[in-house]
Amino acid sequence: MSRFLFVVPPLTGHVNPTISVGRELLARGHEVAWCGEPGFLAGRLPEGAAVLPSPDGLPADVTEAIEERSTGLRGAAALKFLWEDVLHPLAVAMVPGVEAAVDRFEPDVVVADQQAFAGALVARRRGLPWATSATTSAELARPLEGLPKIAAWVRETLVDFQVECGVPRAEAEAGDLRFSEHLVLAFTTEAFVGSPETFPPAVVCVGPSTDDRPERDDFPWDRLDADRPTVLVSLGTVNQAAGERFFAAAAEALLELGVQGVLVAPPELLPLADLDAGPDDLIVQPWVPQLALLDEVDAVVTHAGHNTTCEALAHGLPLVVAPIRDDQPVVADQVVAAGAGVRVRFGRVRPAELAEAVRAVLDDPTYREAAVRLQQSFHEAGGSARAADELEKLAVAA
Repeated sequence: MSRFLFVVPPLTGHVNPTISVGRELLARGHEVAWCGEPGFLAGRLPEGAAVLPSPDGLPADVTEAIEERSTGLRGAAALKFLWEDVLHPLAVAMVPGVEAAVDRFEPDVVVADQQAFAGALVARRRGLPWATSATTSAELARPLEGLPKIAAWVRETLVDFQVECGVPRAEAEAGDLRFSEHLVLAFTTEAFVGSPETFPPAVVCVGPSTDDRPERDDFPWDRLDADRPTVLVSLGTVNQAAGERFFAAAAEALLELGVQGVLVAPPELLPLADLDAGPDDLIVQPWVPQLALLDEVDAVVTHAGHNTTCEALAHGLPLVVAPIRDDQPVVADQVVAAGAGVRVRFGRVRPAELAEAVRAVLDDPTYREAAVRLQQSFHEAGGSARAADELEKLAVAA
């Protein structure tokens, strides 16, 4: 049996896909550990998994930066902030803990999240086989290809990080920490991403990884109305604070349509007393058991975060996508290109426009048909079992 070490940032969408893969590896008799922020990982991982801290509590400025990204920034400014104020300091902070985790756990394979550069750096420095956990399909689409100066700046930022950690510049320039030369696990499919000829080497598309992922379940299931369509509205875990205007527009749109809405938002952002809504017209919850809930809804309105998007498509659900920043515009374009949804402007959409988009994906069967085609491609890709197969091959080859 082999030992697999997952290195992850404190971001839900980046940890979730690794949970099902790790659970599958544990079921096959392997030893599995996660290296990351212990407070964030507590309660999320499968039984039998080890947690190795890196670091033992993130620096306050990094934690605050992650939260701050949910407000205000768009486009190039958001990209610059992401790399300079979140990913780079996070990577520097994590390196000592990842080094200690490798010493303690002695993994046969390191699985480094695509935004946890410390895992890739330490694996390369130690000569360990490593895989990239690509939890978003955006990088595979080479979104910066038409912006060569920005693409060069991103690569130079990665090189500078390695040099800062003692890697000779020539060696740092020889590879890209975002893409393992051994294996890139992409939690998507070619049918969704398109243009596989642009993929870096070693990419294996395994589809979404959601099997047996534990979810807290305190949702008011008895309030769901089986006699009318239900629409889930979610902006993910780090964008809720930026969504006050959008949630209000979504609530008005769903009330106009007469459908039931489940809005994942802090209740204080959406005071229902201000709306002419019945007790079960709008269910507002700060958190929902999303995988279970997707079995009960008819469409999803989302910021086009990769996890929420793929989880909805894995249930054959059409989408209305309202991207905010980072990889979300790329993922939204992929949804539209696949014919599985309608795109609206996050910052400008009005209730009437949003109602029209929701009506379209509910009433026009072509959107659901496209979503079902992607659902089939996800199923055929193999999910967590296929990812575990590929990791086992890497361990054996080593």
